[in-house]
Amino acid sequence: MSYIEVKHNFKRYQTGDTEILANNDVNFSIEKGELAIILGASGAGKSTILNILGGMDTNTSGDIIIDGKNIANYNKRQLTTYRRNDIGFVFQFYNLIQNLTAKENVELASEIVADSLDPVQTLIDVGLKNRINNFPAELSGGEQQRVAIARAIAKNPKILLCDEPTGALDYQTGKSVLQTIAKMSRENGATVVIVTHNSALAPIADRVIHFHDGQVTKIEQNAQPEDITNIKW
Repeated sequence: MSYIEVKHNFKRYQTGDTEILANNDVNFSIEKGELAIILGASGAGKSTILNILGGMDTNTSGDIIIDGKNIANYNKRQLTTYRRNDIGFVFQFYNLIQNLTAKENVELASEIVADSLDPVQTLIDVGLKNRINNFPAELSGGEQQRVAIARAIAKNPKILLCDEPTGALDYQTGKSVLQTIAKMSRENGATVVIVTHNSALAPIADRVIHFHDGQVTKIEQNAQPEDITNIKW
């Protein structure tokens, strides 16, 4: 059994008399420690499945099996525990608390789990040695995203979920952020899932899951993923 298995996943939203089918019989698997990319255009259903994998949303029907447990059957309390202990999130727009320093933002996450990493060392590891006590307003966009990544990494999560993590960043900063995220898989053994519309990123992944109109259209595996320093977009 794969570490992540999504089987016949459907997600329906009701807006008045209109039903929106955000995920339409989605099936894929991801192995433990892989870096997977979910690739597709805006509105393809990528973020919906990411939120379901992370326990932030529930599906309408189907199975979401994580490490042998079907989280589709979890109640709210079980999903909260799952999010707290197993999942790290990195979003496109940082979501930092503005009146807390970089260190304090990271400590917020590290303090809710038992097996956390040291917040200061985590910030040093993502290149923010000289920004530990700065507030978000004093940081560039790339630095704020690094704080957000440090916050996710400090939980020492089993699964790191990233929703368009480079979407608001310039090219070089985006590359640097991707390297930090990839390190979680390549060196720390976490299972990393990146949602993106940027097809140029596909070669860095172990597995590329193509989404279109709420469905998986193709799954590719890279036997030898490309180093991030070698890709261009």
